[in-house]
Amino acid sequence: MPRRVDATAVLNRLQALYPHAKTELIYTNPFTLLVAVVLSAQSTDKGVNKATAALFAVADTPQKMVALGVAGVEGYIRQLGLYRTKAKNVVALSEALVNHHGSAVPNDQAALEALPGVGRKTANVVRAELWGEPTLAVDTHVFRVSRRLGLARGITVQAVEDELLAVVPLHQRPAAHHWLILHGRYVCTARAPQCGTCPLAALCPQMGVNVKTV
Repeated sequence: MPRRVDATAVLNRLQALYPHAKTELIYTNPFTLLVAVVLSAQSTDKGVNKATAALFAVADTPQKMVALGVAGVEGYIRQLGLYRTKAKNVVALSEALVNHHGSAVPNDQAALEALPGVGRKTANVVRAELWGEPTLAVDTHVFRVSRRLGLARGITVQAVEDELLAVVPLHQRPAAHHWLILHGRYVCTARAPQCGTCPLAALCPQMGVNVKTV
């Protein structure tokens, strides 16, 4: 992989490009955010928002989600990938919140990761979004773009997260997560990156390299 570039310059350029970046998931409280993030695995935010608009109208608390049941949740999220597994996890995590956390979403990494269907990425997203914790969740976009831009070289999600935490200053977390996602979603895409018109081209070590393999 080409040498790492000036992280400060790259991050400042991303900040200028996406000054108002925020999650595209629609939620109304901590619980609905947690559910939306769980449902977003291998699904687009737009698809999740379409499904949860109806789901959250009838189940916006852990108690209501438990009452709805797995079959009931399936009916609202059937258009999402892995919907059966996701429905089971959503109901199970709702039960766990009711039974072990007073129906509240905990601001604790380990407690969140212990919930069904919640991994490190989801926990990082929730903590950063709800409480401004200086975490940096690594999804497929963040993984791809940060490696292409030379911000990280790791070949695992954890390695990339560790490297990003080392170069992204506290005041730019968790916004950097959204900058990288938006850049990966709309410019530095997986199959057809728009390198020729990318505003980061002058800073990108991948110019002239087959970025699809990175």
